[in-house]
Amino acid sequence: MIIVIVAILLGAFTWLGFYIYDKKQDKHLESSEYVDENTSYRNIEGIDYKLYMMSTRERILNVLLAGIIFYAIGFIFYQNHIVSFVLSLVGFIYPRYRKKQLIEKRKQELTLQFKQFLYSLSSSVTVGKSVENAFREIVEDLKMLYPDPNTYIIHEIERMNRKIENGDTIENALLDFSSRTDVEDIASFADVFIISKRTGGDLNEIIRKTSTIIGDKIEIQQEIAIMVAQKKFESRILNIAPFIIVALLSFSSPDYMYPLYSLKEGGPIIMTIALLLLISSFIISERIMRIKV
Repeated sequence: MIIVIVAILLGAFTWLGFYIYDKKQDKHLESSEYVDENTSYRNIEGIDYKLYMMSTRERILNVLLAGIIFYAIGFIFYQNHIVSFVLSLVGFIYPRYRKKQLIEKRKQELTLQFKQFLYSLSSSVTVGKSVENAFREIVEDLKMLYPDPNTYIIHEIERMNRKIENGDTIENALLDFSSRTDVEDIASFADVFIISKRTGGDLNEIIRKTSTIIGDKIEIQQEIAIMVAQKKFESRILNIAPFIIVALLSFSSPDYMYPLYSLKEGGPIIMTIALLLLISSFIISERIMRIKV
């Protein structure tokens, strides 16, 4: 039973480690302008927001943390070190899932920053400034909102301004930005801007209306995210609760739980079915909470 307690403690400490690591990673994503944190130079090609290259340290840490969690789960449900070790090998797959999480968080951060960019751009063109001058002045406005000079949107606007100063067109600079982000709102704005610029429409009015529409859409996405945040937390608690209950019963009432660990009585088969149902409920709850506007 001591092993069960150790498994529970390992699971608890591992969850805490994931939480602390997640917070540190969020700060890294907010302040980093590099795809790879081991890279010490500015990426002249620009950040590809569709990709995230994990460093060796990150990959090892994710594999170890996930491996410990799955080992603890395996021991709680089977009380067999061999089965637990086999389940811990799932940790080698976890970095792929983690990459998708980090890419999505980076896109969300960029989208929120892009909303502020739209508001600043709309205000500048409304008072009669040219688009090129507006882009130059927006950087200073954004620096007041985001003191960190490595903020994504500041880095991107400065990069676009440098391309324009070097003789490139603002359309190409904006198209390059949208193609690297793979964010629908940014791509929509870039398409509208390029078409308006080429067809000679009222660019200022089009920018103002487009900025308002896209900005409102992003605000709705934020409101939805706030509303489902509590439900997400509740669903995660419900997903974790069965593992804690099984572990506590195994510790407090080993005789009562013995049939579920006995191969002769088919206990491991029942435990496997229960584990699969719990995994399925986790996947379904995550998909339900993934609301797109």
